[in-house]
Amino acid sequence: MFTLFLVVPCYNEEEVLPESAAVLRDKLRALQKEGTVSTESRIVFVNDGSRDRTWEIIKALHAADPIFRGISLSRNRGHQNALLAGLLTVQDECDAAISLDADLQDDVNAIDEMAQKFSEGCDIVYGVRSGRKKDSFFKRFTAEGFYRMMQFLGADTVFNHADFRLMSARAIKALGEFREVNLFLRGLVPMVGFRSDCVYYERLERKAGESKYPLGKMLSFAFEGITSLSVKPIRFITLLGAFVFLCSFAILIYSLIRHFTGNTVRGWTFLAVSIWALGGIQLLSIGVIGEYIGKVYLETKKRPRYIVDQYIK
Repeated sequence: MFTLFLVVPCYNEEEVLPESAAVLRDKLRALQKEGTVSTESRIVFVNDGSRDRTWEIIKALHAADPIFRGISLSRNRGHQNALLAGLLTVQDECDAAISLDADLQDDVNAIDEMAQKFSEGCDIVYGVRSGRKKDSFFKRFTAEGFYRMMQFLGADTVFNHADFRLMSARAIKALGEFREVNLFLRGLVPMVGFRSDCVYYERLERKAGESKYPLGKMLSFAFEGITSLSVKPIRFITLLGAFVFLCSFAILIYSLIRHFTGNTVRGWTFLAVSIWALGGIQLLSIGVIGEYIGKVYLETKKRPRYIVDQYIK
């Protein structure tokens, strides 16, 4: 038997929160009744600067049942920071914590197997989607393409794993040693090491409300993950520069031949295309390098990743 905390980041979740709270409470009570987890286990909602009644609902849930706790951040800091805030706040009060989203698309029945694997000695248990049959073709193509690109760029991530995972108290403390401001937990957690395993589940439909990750936000999140975990894009620029430099010799030979044969005017199209292509490559390269410089700039400031306003327990 061990103490388990469920950490649930929330941002404008007033529509789904009452139903999610009931489902999570039933699951935790069942685990307590089975003797899997102790009666000190809790459900912790992290309010990430919500603009609706999310925090009021969390406080009402706590007043009605002490199994619920609430952490409110001083302002919206994003899903990854809210999740980290919840984990680091409760790390000294539990033996293990499971992070999951408030929409309960992560199947709570997978928690039983996660708890079992923790009891068998695993410090980290990843919740991994067994398939994407319910997703549209576009969603499936872009999501799987993202994981493959991350792997190609050298980022150590678990394929089809989001942020549904169990972490032991010592794994959470180890994660807290990573001090970067640009957070991408799907890549940082595997860096922690320790014994790990996976639990496979079918992702469910969202209970209520709207997704907090539309296409634009997903693309931004993907770019954040790539630039936070890998320097390969900069290396690709170096290789591209070397390739273009080699191509310039071929262009030089071609230009000399055209010049000495008196046909230089006919090369205007080729020249124009070359100028635009090289200009575009240069601007793209400067943009990628600038993104990395911007991240270095943010890291050197050492600003807090989050500030806890209230913690009710």
